[in-house]
This record gives sequence, structure tokens and C-alpha cells, in this order.
Amino acid sequence: MNSNIKKLQILIIVAIAFVGGYYFGINKINLDWKNYKPILSVASKEPPPGIINVDFNPFWNVWEKLLTGYYDKSKLDQQKMLNGAISGMVNALGDPFTLYLPPVANTDFKQGLAGQFSGIGAELGMKDKDIIVIAPLDGSPAEKAGVKAGDIIAAVNKESTAGWSLSQTVEKIRGPKGTEVTVSVIHKDTSKQADLKITRDIITVKSVAMDIRNASCDNKNCKVFSKTDTCKENCVKFVYIRLSQFGDNTNEEWLSMVKGISDKINADKNIKGVVFDLRNNPGGYLTDASFIASEFLDVGKAVVSEDNGVLDKKTTYVNRKGLLTSVKTIILINKGSASASEIVSGALRDNNRAKLVGETSFGKGTIQAAEDLGDGAGLHVTIAKWLTPNGTWVNEKGLTPDVAVSLDQKDPSRDTQLEKGVYELLK
Repeated sequence: MNSNIKKLQILIIVAIAFVGGYYFGINKINLDWKNYKPILSVASKEPPPGIINVDFNPFWNVWEKLLTGYYDKSKLDQQKMLNGAISGMVNALGDPFTLYLPPVANTDFKQGLAGQFSGIGAELGMKDKDIIVIAPLDGSPAEKAGVKAGDIIAAVNKESTAGWSLSQTVEKIRGPKGTEVTVSVIHKDTSKQADLKITRDIITVKSVAMDIRNASCDNKNCKVFSKTDTCKENCVKFVYIRLSQFGDNTNEEWLSMVKGISDKINADKNIKGVVFDLRNNPGGYLTDASFIASEFLDVGKAVVSEDNGVLDKKTTYVNRKGLLTSVKTIILINKGSASASEIVSGALRDNNRAKLVGETSFGKGTIQAAEDLGDGAGLHVTIAKWLTPNGTWVNEKGLTPDVAVSLDQKDPSRDTQLEKGVYELLK
């Protein structure tokens, strides 16, 4: 595969917005009907070589009739029309993860994976024709305003999102730093609509955080202390690792921290293990998922298999020596854990290296190839499905946790999933 194509496991980052079209031919002809000078010089009407049994005449008939017959010539933006045609073609596949991204949207998407963009800081997706929040980013305006994973976006600035595409929703939500947008959400746990006024900001996302935490545990449960609180009795130490996405800088950030954490674990026998938090992690690069999983698995262990329905399955195995292969590990997941985070979770559980604690994950079991097109636009095409080492396909089902636990809605100051994760470390 060309160097400008990367395999992705993505759950649409909020930075993206897409509309579509169809990219035609190479021989230029000028369109000039009824004294209307078109905005765009259009490529050949002939389809590319190799395409058979496709009659493009209806497309061009409609194109010409619009240009010659539509009454308001100021609205005949041929680039938008072209993008719209591509969008319709791509959307006809019925796959929400196969996307055409025009140049601006493609740039926004890349900035999101690079860890910086302007917006409210939430990953959006589509489920059952609803625009949903996959996850708010850590510390983002969306999270601070009360946006939660699983929320339905019902309206933006009082406009209903019914019938909107993902791109339309993103375009309405995005905007310059300092401007305000009202996002109306329906919380999954209450089914009530809440109108949230959110001030847009530049979102800089550092995807990895690691530190040593303390908890007080008895024979029933644990209480986790913040960094500023002190544990006085029945105290245990554990490593808390938070991974918010698998982006451009994830591996570099990970390597800059994991050696120090490994040294602390080896030096302090009171550290009981690692709680690896993948909640609200929408995914990212497949290669990064394999790299991170390799930190916990022995060389030669299977991480993930790819099945494109044509060739034999391709299995990725651990090929580097990880620093946490013998450290007891618990993984936290929820409905915002998707794609690459599900790959890591499935790999560690299937290899008997970790228990999963929390809620059933999102369930995205496909792989996309992302290619930059010549005009700055991008195309994401689903090229395969992925399977856990034991052959499980999580698509639309998710990973069921070994220990199911929900957050305590009556006491939001407590992280009951994290507490249960620490408790499981002690077993």
C-alpha cells in the first residue's frame, strides 16, 4: 500500500466534516450553456478505464439540466455539486465508516488525529440514524458542559438534527475559538433533552497519561484517592494509565512515559498492578493498537487478525519486548470504547493478560484505509473486518466486560468503575 495510505480504526473524530462528489476523467472540456459561464472546468465525461456496465449519461443529463434550467444561477456552485455527487456515491454503500472528505474536512480530520483542532472536543458518530456522541475528549469544552458518551445530538443552535448527515452536524458545531454553540443532547440515562451552551476552543489532546495512584480497600470494595488526598489506612498503590485515543503522537508519548512507570513498578513491591483506562477512547491507527498491546504481551502472541473476504486472514503478532508483560492488568471500557481500543482490550483478554471491567464497548469491527487524493481531499474505504485472537468479531455487538459495573449517577464524584478495577487487581 502506498505511503500516503494508512490503516485506521476510526470512530469519526469531531474535527471531520464531509460532503461528497465523483472524481471524473482527465480530458478537459468547458461547459458553457445559454451564456452561463460555469465556475468549474469539468474533466472528461468518460469513466476511467476498467469501469464497465455503467452508463453515466443520466448523471450528465441531470448535470446539464441543472446548469441550464435552474433559475438561481448564483447557487450553481459546481464544486459543491461535484462533492455532493461523490458523497451520494459513497453513502450508497450504506457504510458509515467509508467516507469522502473534501480538502478542508480532510485537513480537519488530520488535525484531530494530530491532537489539535478547533471545536467543542467530542467524537461523533451515527447509530440507528441518530447523531451520537462517541465520547467527549478529556478536559474539553464538551466534557465540561456535561456532554456524555452515548448522548444523542438532537439539535444544534435550536435546529433539529433529524435527517442530518454527520458532516452537516459537525459543520454546525464547529467554529472559531471563543464563539458559542448550543448543543441539545438527550442523555441516555435520563432520556431528557438538555440544551448545553458550549464555548468553542482550540482542543489540544495529549493521548497518554500515566501516574501512581492510591486507594483504600477492604474485603468488599476500594476507594480511590485523588492526587491531593492522602490514604491513611488499608492503602494500596496502583498504576493508572489513561489512553484517550490512538493518534499521530500516541506511540511517542507512550514511550516517553512507560520506561519510568516500569522502573517504579519494579522498585516498589507495594504497587499491585495497572488499571488501563480505555473508556471513551474512540480508536485511531491500527498499527498503534498493535504497538500498545505489545507492551503487555509476550513476543509471538497474536494481537489481531484482518479478514478482507478474499485472501487468507492476516494476523499481527507481537514482535517487540514489552515492559509490562508480567504486570497484573485490568482494562476499563465503556460504550465510548471503540475500534483500536477494542483491539487492545480483546487482545489482552484473549491472551489471558487482562480482565475487562465496566460496560459493553461500542462495537466497531472494521478497518479503513485512508488515502489522500490529489486535490487535498481524502477517501476512507473499509477494506476488511478485524477479529480478536480468539476469532471474535465485535461489530455492532462490542466486547462484554468480565465484570460489569456502571457509574454511580447519584454520586458523580465517585468513579465506581475505577474502584472496581482496583478491587479486581487485589484478587
